[in-house]
Amino acid sequence: MTSRPASPETKASTSAVLMHLAQAEGEERISVGEIVSRLGDRAPGLLLVMLALPMCIPNVPGISTIFGLLMLAPAMQLVLAREQLWLPNRVRAWTVSRAALSNALRRAAPTLRKIERFVGARWTMFVLPPAEQLLGLQTLLMALVLMLPIPGGNWPPGITVAATGLALAQRDGRLALLTVPMAAVSIAIAWVGFRIGAAVVIHGFHALARLFGG
Repeated sequence: MTSRPASPETKASTSAVLMHLAQAEGEERISVGEIVSRLGDRAPGLLLVMLALPMCIPNVPGISTIFGLLMLAPAMQLVLAREQLWLPNRVRAWTVSRAALSNALRRAAPTLRKIERFVGARWTMFVLPPAEQLLGLQTLLMALVLMLPIPGGNWPPGITVAATGLALAQRDGRLALLTVPMAAVSIAIAWVGFRIGAAVVIHGFHALARLFGG
C-alpha cells in the first residue's frame, strides 16, 4: 500500500493548519464535511488532535463518550488505509458554531506551538502503512476506553490520541512510538478505575441491602 500523496499544506505545522481553519470566514455554523475538506490529506491526524484536546482537560461528565464515538471514523480510516476520510452523509452534515470552533482552536494554538518545537518529520516508517494501521487499531482501543464511564479515566487516553494525531499530522515516527507505552498506561489506569468503580457500586448495593433488609 502506497502512502497518501502530500498536499501543499503537508509542510505546514499542525497549529498553522488549525489557525487557518480558525480564521476562515463563512456562515455562522460550519459543517463537519467542510472541516474535513479544509484539513486536506492530514484530516485523520488533525481530526484526532481536535477531538482529543477537550479530553485532556476537566470536562462535562459523559462528553467523553460522544468524542470517543467521533474518533472511530478517523481511526477506522487508518486501519483500512483509506486515502480519503469517509464519513456518513448525516455526520458530514452536522454543524458546529464557527465562533466556538474558532475560539477553541485559538486557545489550543499556543500550547500546540510549544509542543511542535519538539515534533517534526523523522522515522517516518512508523507513521506509514503498515505501522499506520497499527496506530489506527491503538486509537480504536483508546476511543473505546474514552467511551467507558470511568472516573478520571478520560485524560490518559485523550493525551494518547492527541499525541497520535500530532505524530500522524507531522509525520513524526518517534512520537508515534512513544504513544505505545502511553496507550498501555492509559489501559492500566482505566482498568484500575473500572475496578475501583465496580467495587464502590457493589459495596453500595450491599449497604442498601443491609439497610432495607434488616
